Amino acid sequence: MKPKIKPIGDKILVQRLEAESVTAGGIVLPDSAKEKPKKGKIVRLGEGRQVKDGSRVDFQVAEGDVVLFTSYGGTEIKVDGEEYLILEETEILAVTD
Repeated sequence: MKPKIKPIGDKILVQRLEAESVTAGGIVLPDSAKEKPKKGKIVRLGEGRQVKDGSRVDFQVAEGDVVLFTSYGGTEIKVDGEEYLILEETEILAVTD
Protein backbone atom coordinates (compact mmCIF):
# COMPACT_ATOMS: atom_id res chain seq x y z
CA MET A 1 0.00 0.00 0.00
CA LYS A 2 1.44 3.35 -1.03
CA PRO A 3 1.66 6.09 1.59
CA LYS A 4 -0.42 9.25 1.20
CA ILE A 5 2.63 11.29 0.25
CA LYS A 6 3.96 11.98 -3.24
CA PRO A 7 7.44 13.44 -3.72
CA ILE A 8 7.82 16.35 -6.14
CA GLY A 9 10.47 17.10 -8.76
CA ASP A 10 13.50 14.82 -8.57
CA LYS A 11 12.66 13.50 -5.10
CA ILE A 12 12.24 9.80 -4.33
CA LEU A 13 10.38 8.20 -1.41
CA VAL A 14 12.27 5.21 0.03
CA GLN A 15 11.41 2.82 2.84
CA ARG A 16 14.51 1.58 4.63
CA LEU A 17 15.00 -2.17 4.83
CA GLU A 18 15.56 -3.70 8.26
CA ALA A 19 19.08 -3.57 9.69
CA GLU A 20 20.89 -6.85 10.28
CA SER A 21 20.47 -8.04 13.87
CA VAL A 22 23.28 -10.61 13.74
CA THR A 23 26.86 -9.93 12.59
CA ALA A 24 28.73 -12.18 10.16
CA GLY A 25 30.48 -13.71 13.19
CA GLY A 26 27.15 -14.61 14.84
CA ILE A 27 27.02 -11.82 17.44
CA VAL A 28 23.46 -10.63 18.14
CA LEU A 29 23.25 -6.83 18.10
CA PRO A 30 20.88 -4.90 20.37
CA ASP A 31 18.79 -2.17 18.74
CA SER A 32 21.03 0.55 20.21
CA ALA A 33 24.10 -0.88 18.43
CA LYS A 34 22.53 -1.27 14.99
CA GLU A 35 23.45 1.20 12.28
CA LYS A 36 20.63 2.64 10.22
CA PRO A 37 20.52 0.65 7.01
CA LYS A 38 21.77 2.32 3.84
CA LYS A 39 19.52 0.11 1.75
CA GLY A 40 15.85 0.59 0.97
CA LYS A 41 12.99 -0.01 -1.42
CA ILE A 42 11.67 2.78 -3.65
CA VAL A 43 8.01 3.38 -2.84
CA ARG A 44 7.20 6.44 -4.99
CA LEU A 45 8.88 8.74 -7.46
CA GLY A 46 8.40 12.43 -8.20
CA GLU A 47 7.94 13.74 -11.74
CA GLY A 48 11.67 13.81 -12.56
CA ARG A 49 14.33 16.49 -12.75
CA GLN A 50 13.36 19.58 -14.71
CA VAL A 51 15.94 20.88 -17.18
CA LYS A 52 16.40 24.41 -18.57
CA ASP A 53 14.03 23.94 -21.51
CA GLY A 54 11.21 22.95 -19.11
CA SER A 55 11.15 19.27 -20.01
CA ARG A 56 11.59 16.50 -17.44
CA VAL A 57 14.35 13.89 -17.36
CA ASP A 58 13.15 10.38 -16.46
CA PHE A 59 14.55 8.63 -13.40
CA GLN A 60 17.20 5.91 -13.76
CA VAL A 61 15.40 3.96 -11.01
CA ALA A 62 11.83 2.66 -10.75
CA GLU A 63 9.27 2.01 -8.03
CA GLY A 64 10.04 -1.32 -6.35
CA ASP A 65 13.82 -1.11 -6.95
CA VAL A 66 16.04 -1.90 -3.96
CA VAL A 67 18.74 0.76 -3.75
CA LEU A 68 21.83 1.70 -1.77
CA PHE A 69 22.06 5.34 -0.70
CA THR A 70 24.43 7.69 1.11
CA SER A 71 24.67 7.50 4.90
CA TYR A 72 23.59 11.02 5.71
CA GLY A 73 21.46 11.78 2.69
CA GLY A 74 17.79 12.53 2.56
CA THR A 75 15.17 13.65 5.04
CA GLU A 76 13.50 11.21 7.40
CA ILE A 77 9.72 11.42 7.74
CA LYS A 78 7.01 9.38 9.44
CA VAL A 79 3.67 8.76 7.67
CA ASP A 80 0.89 6.63 9.16
CA GLY A 81 3.34 5.14 11.69
CA GLU A 82 5.85 4.08 8.99
CA GLU A 83 9.29 5.65 8.58
CA TYR A 84 10.41 6.81 5.14
CA LEU A 85 13.28 8.73 3.63
CA ILE A 86 12.97 11.38 0.92
CA LEU A 87 16.08 11.37 -1.27
CA GLU A 88 17.27 13.15 -4.37
CA GLU A 89 18.22 10.84 -7.22
CA THR A 90 21.86 11.95 -6.87
CA GLU A 91 21.95 10.46 -3.32
CA ILE A 92 21.26 6.97 -4.68
CA LEU A 93 24.49 5.08 -5.25
CA ALA A 94 23.33 1.80 -6.83
CA VAL A 95 20.42 -0.52 -7.55
CA THR A 96 20.75 -4.02 -6.05
CA ASP A 97 19.09 -7.34 -6.87
